[in-house]
Amino acid sequence: MTEADIEAQIREMFEENYELLQAEGGHALTQDGKNAALRQVLLYWQKMRDVAENVTDTEVKLNLPDQMTPKGRKYGIEGVVDIIREDDRTVMYDIKTHDYDYVNKNKELYEKQLNVYAYIWQSLRGQELDQTAIIATAFPTAVQEALDRDDERRLAAALEEWNLLIDIPFDQLHVGQTIADFGAVVDAIEENKFAPASVEKLKTRFAARGRELLFATQVCRNCDARFSCSSYRNYVVSSGGRSDSTFARYFQEFGSDSEQEEWLTANLDAAPSPEAFEV
Repeated sequence: MTEADIEAQIREMFEENYELLQAEGGHALTQDGKNAALRQVLLYWQKMRDVAENVTDTEVKLNLPDQMTPKGRKYGIEGVVDIIREDDRTVMYDIKTHDYDYVNKNKELYEKQLNVYAYIWQSLRGQELDQTAIIATAFPTAVQEALDRDDERRLAAALEEWNLLIDIPFDQLHVGQTIADFGAVVDAIEENKFAPASVEKLKTRFAARGRELLFATQVCRNCDARFSCSSYRNYVVSSGGRSDSTFARYFQEFGSDSEQEEWLTANLDAAPSPEAFEV
């Protein structure tokens, strides 16, 4: 297949997946959001073609059943990974929509999850594993800026520098503790314990998108629950948002009027017709 053929097929599959997700969830993207998603898929293919062409098992479902939480609740752990077998080596990849710098600086957060996946693959499936890695698909700042400016020269240079693969070491000695941590989370969910992160946590900084960002900027600004989150509200107040105008700014991050109108129209168009509810 030519490059044009491959891109046409990716576009077709993207449309099919979008229509399926829209039918299942009843939600739609604005045209700008949809175009941005397709653009990310196409650039991801461009950067990760070697990996994609060598994947031998895609969307492999891993399952660790019959686990018990600290409080006696039965649960299971499931995950989906991609596997590449080549030259007597087997590599497990987990795709994340996260930022490369953040993943690279916080490998321990991802190591726990991949340790469990590796345990399932090796112990329960009885298959060897030589390496685990994360594919971080979020655009770095240089790529995003080049796209925003529609600068093909800068985009080509930024894509050349863009790295998506992060090696994650796996150590089976930590699997037991990780499974126990999952169990504790299950107990908390079942008991409706959803305490937000502390204000101190929101003020911490970490590397992301090539610079230092606040937790509140990187995480909370992308969380719809921030509007009713006591920690986020206290963070705003403690950051100088004491006047009504300053405080309101933090709760009006919905985009421009035209963007809001486009989002509403897209979702109204995706909504079922009244006839669909007739029996």
